[in-house]
Amino acid sequence: MLLVWKKKAEVIEYNGHFLREDIRLPCVIKLDRNIFLPHKDVALTRRNIIARDQNTCQYCGKKSSNLTVDHVIPKSRGGELSWENVVAACQACNLKKGNRTPEEANMKLLRPPKKPKIPSNLLDIVRFAKSQYHEWIKYIPKKYFS
Repeated sequence: MLLVWKKKAEVIEYNGHFLREDIRLPCVIKLDRNIFLPHKDVALTRRNIIARDQNTCQYCGKKSSNLTVDHVIPKSRGGELSWENVVAACQACNLKKGNRTPEEANMKLLRPPKKPKIPSNLLDIVRFAKSQYHEWIKYIPKKYFS
């Protein structure tokens, strides 16, 4: 609100909420100048791996909120903890694959794992927008939803 009052931003969209009876709260504002923030690499965490894989087991395609992280090349065989070697997997598929490669277990990956291109600070904003502020979605480039 302060940025709008100081004429440093303009209101693009309101969401129907009020600060007071006569002051509407904006849900989308546009700054009058760019603010450059340093981009951070996406941290290699369980949460981010599952988000990259869209809450979907990369072997069977089952969506779940209870996924595990599987090393495509098992750690015991020299597989690294890297974006290119970890995928979200349901417990059944992770147990079935065990200490084998997908080929040895006769399992296929839905898509090869890779490092996300979206910086982690933007990934957090996209997650927040998808869960809380649906009005923001149309202002966020589509590439951040892959």
